[in-house]
Amino acid sequence: MSRLQRLGFFTRLLDNATASDRYRLATEQIVHAEAFGFDSAWVAQHHFHEAEGGLPSPLVFLASVAAQTQRIRLGTGTVTLPLENPVRAAEDAVVLDLLTGGRLEFGVGTGGTPSSFAAFGLHSDQRAEILAAHLGLLRDAWAGRPLPGGDRLYPASPQLLDRVWQASFSVAGAERAGRAGDGLMLSRTQPRPPEAPHASLADIQLPLIDAYLAALPAGRVPRIVGSRSVFVADERALARRLAEEGLRRNLVRQPAPGGLATDAPLDVLIARQDVHVGTPADVIASLRADRTLSHVTDLVCQVHSVDPPHRHILRSIELIATEVAPALGWVPGLAKASSTSNDSNLQTIA
Repeated sequence: MSRLQRLGFFTRLLDNATASDRYRLATEQIVHAEAFGFDSAWVAQHHFHEAEGGLPSPLVFLASVAAQTQRIRLGTGTVTLPLENPVRAAEDAVVLDLLTGGRLEFGVGTGGTPSSFAAFGLHSDQRAEILAAHLGLLRDAWAGRPLPGGDRLYPASPQLLDRVWQASFSVAGAERAGRAGDGLMLSRTQPRPPEAPHASLADIQLPLIDAYLAALPAGRVPRIVGSRSVFVADERALARRLAEEGLRRNLVRQPAPGGLATDAPLDVLIARQDVHVGTPADVIASLRADRTLSHVTDLVCQVHSVDPPHRHILRSIELIATEVAPALGWVPGLAKASSTSNDSNLQTIA
């Protein structure tokens, strides 16, 4: 595995708590990640469905987090841009970026829950086209170009053009992200195609990386997030017990594609849901075996779908930062130092 440039923490705000407590606990987790040197923190936007995520307004939440942090970069992973007014999204993003001192990373996606579109008066089968149109308006707004009607965004924010990320499950989507010069966000797990039910995650994601790199304009620095389910504990038995509780609970809430049974052996649950779990040594070995990660610039760790209690999430953050990530080549503070020495690389996460 090549040297890991940046380390991130990701949460969908799924703690077993009320909505207000989910926001409080996620904030504590991000603050803790910053204290242990993580370079970035990411939150997902989900509308309506409590079991999928607890955060419909990620920019509002990140504004609160920004007031309690100093250095860590704050990212959306992702904003469901087809369901947003792109000019309003552009305005909110600019204000947040200015308030954070330029710490915002803006990830976008088409959205994965078709039923959510109806409440917004839209059809999910049009989401790719809507995303393209909205992303075009977003870029025009940030660049200070005239918008429909002739007005221009104030304040404009051309620096945000270099901090757009696109999430994709497909080769075509990865190619679009590369052609635009955006970052590519790869998911923690993906459904296996019917013709290759036992394919590894690398088998699915390496072609996306190849397509992205081939489409990237000459001279553009690649930015590739590899999101992974990672839960680390001091003892293997504890890690596996909490993983078993969480993975079985998640399957009851959200049955997995392909009919994975809730009573399947734990090792099958771990493998089929692409989870890296155990002691630091266990997780280091597991991540090293993931061929995708030798090609990413950013390893972004989340505890889903294990979803252990809060205190165990905090300990996992500590162990990732102090033992796991350094073994994969990550050097705390290196990304910040590199950014300071070369401001032309603003498009990378500092």
